[in-house]
Amino acid sequence: MRTTLDIDDSLLVEAKAVAARRRTSLTALIEKALRSELSGKSKLRASGTKVELPLLPGGKGMLPGVDPTWSLGKWEEWLDENP
Repeated sequence: MRTTLDIDDSLLVEAKAVAARRRTSLTALIEKALRSELSGKSKLRASGTKVELPLLPGGKGMLPGVDPTWSLGKWEEWLDENP
């Protein structure tokens, strides 16, 4: 179904960039985010639920390419790309 939405310009730019990095369409990205919101998954993440950071075996620190200062959105993106 086609619909028209008014989306903040900066949010749309960011969403398009995320979709491109994930090699998916903007429509698919928005559908996934909407499904997540409606299913309550995003509420779980926003509830303060602890998340284990990906560490190298043997206590050698974080995986290459991981930055503990990332925003929640960046962590979600990384987790989606690195199951």
